[in-house]
Amino acid sequence: MDLYLILRLVHILGAAVLFGTGLGIAFFMFMADRDGNPALIAGTARIVVVADFLFTATAVVTQPLSGIGLAFLTGRDIWESWIVASLGLYLLVGLFWLPVVWLQLEMKKMAEEAALTGTALSPRYRHFARIWFWCGWPAFISVLAIFCLMIAKPVLW
Repeated sequence: MDLYLILRLVHILGAAVLFGTGLGIAFFMFMADRDGNPALIAGTARIVVVADFLFTATAVVTQPLSGIGLAFLTGRDIWESWIVASLGLYLLVGLFWLPVVWLQLEMKKMAEEAALTGTALSPRYRHFARIWFWCGWPAFISVLAIFCLMIAKPVLW
C-alpha cells in the first residue's frame, strides 16, 4: 500500500470516528439525561468522557495532519476554497467541542455528587446540560458540511 492510500484511509477513518463518536456520545448522554437518574447519568458521563479523550481527541489530531498530507501528495493547493472552508468549519467544531468536554466533566461530577447524596440533580446541572445540548448542533452541522466539502470539493470563491 502506498502512502497516499494509507493517508486516505486514515483521513476517512478519522472523519468516521469524529462523526460516529460525536453522534454516539450525544445519543447516550441525551438518553441518560432524559432518564434523570443521577447514577445512570454519572456512569454514562464517565464512559463518554473516556470515549471523547480516546477517540475524539485522537481523530482531532489525525484529521488535519492526514488532510494536509493528502493535499501535499496530490498536489492540491492548501488554499483551495473548499479546503479553507473545511478547516474553518473544523476550527468551529473545535470551538464548540472544547467547552463540551469541560461541561461533560462538570456534569459528571454533579451527577456523581447527586447519586452519592441521594439528591436530585441541581439546577446548575440542568443549565449545563442545556448548554451541552445546544453546543452539539453547530458542531454536528459543521461536520456534515465538512463531509460535503470533502466529497464535492467545490470552488467556493
